[in-house]
Amino acid sequence: MELTTIWFVLIAVLWTGYLVLEGFDFGVGMLMRLLARDENERRVLLNTIGPVWDGNEVWLIVAGGATFAAFPEWYATLFSAYYVPLFVILVALIVRAVGFEYRHKRPEAQWKRRWDAAIVFGSVVPALLWGVALAGIVHGIPLDADHDFVGSLADLVTPYALLGGLVTLTVFLTHGAFFVALKTVGDIRHRARALGLRWGAVAAVLMLAFVAWTAGRDGDLAVWIAAGVAVATFLAGLAAAGAGREGWAFTGTAFAIAAVAAMLFLALFPDVMPSTLATGTLTTTTAASTPYTLEIMTWVAAAFTPIVIGYQAWSYWVFRRRIGVHHIPS
Repeated sequence: MELTTIWFVLIAVLWTGYLVLEGFDFGVGMLMRLLARDENERRVLLNTIGPVWDGNEVWLIVAGGATFAAFPEWYATLFSAYYVPLFVILVALIVRAVGFEYRHKRPEAQWKRRWDAAIVFGSVVPALLWGVALAGIVHGIPLDADHDFVGSLADLVTPYALLGGLVTLTVFLTHGAFFVALKTVGDIRHRARALGLRWGAVAAVLMLAFVAWTAGRDGDLAVWIAAGVAVATFLAGLAAAGAGREGWAFTGTAFAIAAVAAMLFLALFPDVMPSTLATGTLTTTTAASTPYTLEIMTWVAAAFTPIVIGYQAWSYWVFRRRIGVHHIPS
């Protein structure tokens, strides 16, 4: 296998890990208003993701760094074309992080409500725009022969891209609800599972339309298989939630998100930035760094990636126990 293909696969894995892990804490952030009824329940929600949310964002940083190093042309074209959406996502992520750190600094209810709103905003916006961006890349954007973006913002927000954004928004919300159900005890656990089932029904319809559209326009067998796995595992997760099996419900939504990400990257390969014009399409070959650079990066990734994954898995194991409002001090 060529090094360009290996690094495309590795970047796809990094994005998949980010979407699966950050997906549930985006969902928990959105649930601050939808699920929590009082301050203690809001603190329970925050405590379910408190030890892991910032670690989940490392996957995004590494994915961006790997893209910059392995495919600099891809990175340059991507960030120039999607400058506005990516800037909005960055602002939302900063607002969200500040909300996590600052809401407990003062005891006033109004202070906490404002930061709760910031957390909701910082969760909804990336959950929507990441889907819009990923679907838009697969759909293609107008690039000239120099791989420069020559379109407008309207070229990035196509019906297909908007559907992708709605899929990630609703699926992440469902994923987060099942995570809360898995990590809590008492009434909030049962309400989170019920809310996840309601939103999951909406997400299932949107996902079915999106994967059918993606597989239908691409036609590749591997894309069809990934699309089928995404729908099957998501429906299996909903069925498990209906049976009260939160662990299997969360596993189902996690596998569904991973399968949707795999479907998008399979539909994209060997391109990295398809162009809707006759020229301008970037492929893994034309966008890649030199073979020597990729070789050095491969050795570094082989040495450090298992360490990072092992450490994050250990942190999830340490904070695996359920919590409830009775664990929240006055």
